[in-house]
Amino acid sequence: MANLAKEYAPKAGAMSIGQYCPPLNFELAGKKFDLKMDYGENGGKYTLNFLDEYKVEWTIKGSAPKVDEYKCLKADDFTYLVTWCVKDPANPDAVSKENFTWVIDKEQGLATFLRCSKGENEYWPLLIESHFSFGIILNSGKEPTIKRHGFTDDVVGTSMTWTYGHEMATVHVYHSSNWYRITYPRDAVRTEQGEAQNAQLNSLLKDLPGSDEPSYYVKIKDGMYFVSLTEQNMERFVGDKVGFRSDTLCFLDNYHRLYSVGRGYGTSTFNPGAMMADGSTPDAATAETAPKEGEIFVLIGKYGKPVEVEDNFFTDPIPYLV
Repeated sequence: MANLAKEYAPKAGAMSIGQYCPPLNFELAGKKFDLKMDYGENGGKYTLNFLDEYKVEWTIKGSAPKVDEYKCLKADDFTYLVTWCVKDPANPDAVSKENFTWVIDKEQGLATFLRCSKGENEYWPLLIESHFSFGIILNSGKEPTIKRHGFTDDVVGTSMTWTYGHEMATVHVYHSSNWYRITYPRDAVRTEQGEAQNAQLNSLLKDLPGSDEPSYYVKIKDGMYFVSLTEQNMERFVGDKVGFRSDTLCFLDNYHRLYSVGRGYGTSTFNPGAMMADGSTPDAATAETAPKEGEIFVLIGKYGKPVEVEDNFFTDPIPYLV
């Protein structure tokens, strides 16, 4: 008699953070959004024209139209996470320098734009910076409103176990308006693969003064928050000891369902154990033959479970600040 769990579990586990990602959503295909982004950075008129299930034509503040390949996930019946890497048409295989991620909120006629860019920091060329804009969908059919999505500290004081796959989970501690901390569940893992992943992650944390990383929390609506985290200190203090470099993660967290969708973006140097572009983890042989520098772009699904952590996770000072 076949044991399907034994046969398929290792293959599923190799997908790493992308294992529980839901299927892509194609509901925006054929739709066009005119956007007035008038709060935050990069204010101006934007247009997103979803040509089909895979291509989006976009313009920013009167720029010439450009086409890229997008991916879309849903966080509830009316709220979409849309993301793409900005490619050079003359060299589409090159590693991108920017990722665009949008929250399209059809329920309220609102939008949030997160632009993540590399190369702004002269000292750390792979470091990713995050830039936010907030606005309205002009052709949403909703009455114009003065309200916008915006930064919040609602989530501060929350600790959650987020599970990305049957052997991959992390604990996020939202202890500050602009920082978060990460640790790992104490549950015993059951396989060698799971133990190896935990050992690798814990080893990384030992090389850091603290697990704190800069974060942004945006309130989308009641019970839904857009959370952006970037491993800037990991890049500064660990660098090429790991394969993923200044990885930036953003999640559309639905607390009504304790469910979330998101994306990861960054650069990989493909050391053994590093995350590949599809979220999987290569073996040493693959890493040795892979390009020196590649692109991380992975979609993520995860489910949450409230968890209690020691008080010091909320009270310890941030070691990177005076």
